[in-house]
Amino acid sequence: MYKKIKPYMGGYLRYTRRSAVSITAAVILSVVPYFLLYQLIAPLLNGESLTSGYVALRVVITAVCLVGNAVLYVHGLDLSHYSAYNTLRNLRTALQGRLEQQPLGAIRELGNGRIKKVFTDDIETIELLLAHAIPEGIANLIIPAVVMVAMFFADWKLALLSLASLPFGMFAMGMMFKIGMSRMEAYYAAAAKMNNTIIEYINGMEVVKVFNRDGESYARYENDIHYYRDMTLDWYRICWPWMALYSSILPCVALFTLPIGGWFVLKGWSTLADFVLVLCMTLAVGPPLLKAIGFAGKFPQLNYKVEELERLLDNPPLKQSDRGFEGKNHDICFEDVHFSYKNTEVIHGIDLTIREGEMAALVGESGSGKSTLARLLVHFYDLDSGKITLGGQDITDMRIEALNDQIAFVSQEQFLFNTSLYENIRLGKPDASREEVLNAASLAQCDEFLERFPQGIDSKAGDGGKMLSGGERQRISLARALLKDAPIIVLDEATAFIDPENEEKMNAAISEVIRGKTVLIIAHRLHTVTGADQIIVLDNGNIDARGTHEELLKSSPVYQRLWAAAQQSIEWEVRA
Repeated sequence: MYKKIKPYMGGYLRYTRRSAVSITAAVILSVVPYFLLYQLIAPLLNGESLTSGYVALRVVITAVCLVGNAVLYVHGLDLSHYSAYNTLRNLRTALQGRLEQQPLGAIRELGNGRIKKVFTDDIETIELLLAHAIPEGIANLIIPAVVMVAMFFADWKLALLSLASLPFGMFAMGMMFKIGMSRMEAYYAAAAKMNNTIIEYINGMEVVKVFNRDGESYARYENDIHYYRDMTLDWYRICWPWMALYSSILPCVALFTLPIGGWFVLKGWSTLADFVLVLCMTLAVGPPLLKAIGFAGKFPQLNYKVEELERLLDNPPLKQSDRGFEGKNHDICFEDVHFSYKNTEVIHGIDLTIREGEMAALVGESGSGKSTLARLLVHFYDLDSGKITLGGQDITDMRIEALNDQIAFVSQEQFLFNTSLYENIRLGKPDASREEVLNAASLAQCDEFLERFPQGIDSKAGDGGKMLSGGERQRISLARALLKDAPIIVLDEATAFIDPENEEKMNAAISEVIRGKTVLIIAHRLHTVTGADQIIVLDNGNIDARGTHEELLKSSPVYQRLWAAAQQSIEWEVRA
């Protein structure tokens, strides 16, 4: 029961155990009144009279037991919740650590919906198991077991009759667990799919509305929700009969005791007093056993849920060492690099060297592998084979933080946090002064649009940077890169969202970012990289050609085709 969750509980496990002890004591106090009831009934059966003091004492003890039950139960739940929420914190922290070690590609494959479900919904459901199912389940199982043992000291024949219903109830419970566990994985998969679809539907609402695809998009949204509903109802529909069966049989300990035990008394095989005592004991067994049954279905889920959470983030962590950057310079070297997405190789034995202080550009058609090479350089993924070195040091032979210190990566889609633009820029250098941040923003040509905002650079960016246009977000990301001042700059379609009016400003910002740096640029607009020291032409994951702009125009048919297409796009216009 504790197998999977125990490592995350740490020192808080003792609070769960203390909770179980406190709730067990509370359940014992709830059982005592049934024995007091027997003490009142037994003398009457023997024709004895009861004094008011005798009755009053038992009434007072019953009241004390009920109050004690309430106090100890609440105290036990307080301890269990303290343990549960601290365990959830430990679990989230541990999963965060594992998430940070995952290749970024593996994280993207999970999808925002599934990750959100893992860190909020799935982990939150474990709270019920830790705070209630374990301490209350244990306590409410211990007491019926003890009471049933006590029945054998009263009358072993009546005790066996009390146990006679258990095999039927346990069989029904076992069938429910067997069926439930067989469908649990499909149930959670359906829930994860639904979450991803809901988030995609909401995020893509603008595109859906603009292109009038409401029906098509909503159909998928509706289908996934209906699939989850149908999966859940089918699961419950199969489990419900067995659940109803064991919920009815297991608590009814007197099912055979009452009729057959009465016959035993008539035959003289058992005394009436023992019969009444065992009946009182069965009444004491019923309520806690019913409560324990309510939690019984939760116990298998605890290990399953933790296993599922761990399995979700079970990809091999990125290869890295604890060494810092020890390269001789900032030369970048790809040596026989092979890489695959989902078992499909997309980079086929790339050999490439970019010298320190050199500007290199990767060009090619969409899907040729440009962005993949850039992401391999910043170690978003591990290679299938080959290696990438920085100044002669393998990027896997250093801490990922050390590599990040050497490279500033500016992609075509930059995420801004819903905090001030100032704080978004300062991510590039957390200890930067305000003057340094303002200077970086100015060099990145941000001053113009910052003046629009009432609070200037201290204005909020909005969720995901929605208060800014795509080009403005790109300039904020360039300001980050300027502030970071890393020796290597990787620009992945850095002008992707720039309109012609602002392209000059963006190019000026890029010029500031790359001054004196080793630069790798991924570009579709070939005219922006004609001055690069070398241009590498990629074709279907292979290097087709490399050289300067002039050399490639003479020697590379692929580059000639790309350049012709680029020139046509410049001259393209809309005509009435």
